[in-house]
Amino acid sequence: MQKYVKKTVAVSLCVGLMAPTLVACTKSSSGDSKTEKVLRIATSMGYGGDSEYFRQQFTELFEFANPNIKLEFISTSDDRYMYGGRPDPKEKPKDPMDKLKEVMTGDSPPDVVMVGYDQLPELISNNMLKQLDQDIAKDKFDTSDIVPAVIEGIKKAGDGKIYALAPTFYSSALIYNKKLFDEAGVPYPTDKMTWDQMFDLARRLAKGEGENRKYGFSFSTHNMGDDIYYATNMYTAPLDLKTFDDKGEKMTVDSDQWEKVWKMMLQLKTEKILPEPIDFSKRRNPGPNEDYNPFMDDDFISGRVAMSVISYYQIGQYTNVMKNAANIKGLTPFDWDVVTLPVHQEAPEYGGNISLDGLMGINAKAQNAEDAWKFIKFINSEEWAKLKGSSSHNLVSRQKYIKPKEGAEINIKAFTTLLPAPSRDYKIYREKPGLYEVERLGSQKFQQVAQNKLQVRDALKQWQTEGDAMLQKIKENPNAQFDSMMQGG
Repeated sequence: MQKYVKKTVAVSLCVGLMAPTLVACTKSSSGDSKTEKVLRIATSMGYGGDSEYFRQQFTELFEFANPNIKLEFISTSDDRYMYGGRPDPKEKPKDPMDKLKEVMTGDSPPDVVMVGYDQLPELISNNMLKQLDQDIAKDKFDTSDIVPAVIEGIKKAGDGKIYALAPTFYSSALIYNKKLFDEAGVPYPTDKMTWDQMFDLARRLAKGEGENRKYGFSFSTHNMGDDIYYATNMYTAPLDLKTFDDKGEKMTVDSDQWEKVWKMMLQLKTEKILPEPIDFSKRRNPGPNEDYNPFMDDDFISGRVAMSVISYYQIGQYTNVMKNAANIKGLTPFDWDVVTLPVHQEAPEYGGNISLDGLMGINAKAQNAEDAWKFIKFINSEEWAKLKGSSSHNLVSRQKYIKPKEGAEINIKAFTTLLPAPSRDYKIYREKPGLYEVERLGSQKFQQVAQNKLQVRDALKQWQTEGDAMLQKIKENPNAQFDSMMQGG
């Protein structure tokens, strides 16, 4: 409790010290700071006006600097079932995008809308967002320092134009255990190496048997066991490898490329390059001669895996763990660093695990477009990034203020170098929810191959044939239901 109070006081002091700068920044761009005005913000992604995280992260500083602007929040999420309520089977769930569009074109439309990156292209193509390039040019708002992964991803969604900005983003990198590399005499991984090169390093590092086995690579720091099928999305995303065509009417998995991916993943499993499932009951109930520590289930911290994909928000935790390793029984500290995620030779600039946070644009029907731009400009400013850079759960989009957490000396650019992989078209999944069952069928076929019940290409052919039948049923009835057990489960 005492730590929390100290932290709160420190944050409040920090805000207080920074506030004059922020106030000056915003007042200088407005000719009227006394007339009370209303700015309406519509939030998706489960955030409502009472969301403490949303207000602390995005609006409190603006409200402090602009006391004459009253913020009103509109949530476009359906939270009726958040606490365990069950939907009426007769009631068709409302499409989140339809709800958002309904709110944006209603009688009291929001001025600012917070959206997911996958929603951006549809809103742009429907002319529902105001283009920001003119405001950016007029105010000489500098975007040159915004991380390429952020600004280029936004421009890509807008066919080269800017319709929204994101002050923070989520990213992953490849973390590696220097100690294991040094002991094996293997060179460290490097930025933008290919997946094949990384897998070759992983093979050279894997050794030992049973509980003493050291694995070369994992798609997650936390043990995933046999669930490597869905982890392959990170690998395939930059290749834009699709399960079915853009209309969701024809399967595309009976191909040499899909066969190559499955064979490679299964080979890694066979060679025990990827971690095998942990006996969690034993881990959480260690024997009398075993030391328990809270990171026993973490493949990387425990030293079982030489390389792993890691999210930025884990960096601070890992840094603290190593600093305090002497106080954690059974944990041996080691040096580590990060490089970019591996890339494909066909797509050397793209990573598979980057997403934008706080992506906001101005409603084309905004009644207060001037303050809407003022707000977006404010939370994407250098001043805002300077304050949030050391406290944000995610990375701030301004490169100048991206620094390693807790003073860690790491290759921080590993999180900012690659561009986002092509975004999946979630609109089609909303229109045809049965498509998730088609994806699940692929997981079942993959498991059958892993259990030596099917050959790879035979499994893909079956997925293609059975999937085509499912797609036809979905075409006839978008809300078609499937019994997973009948699909080979």
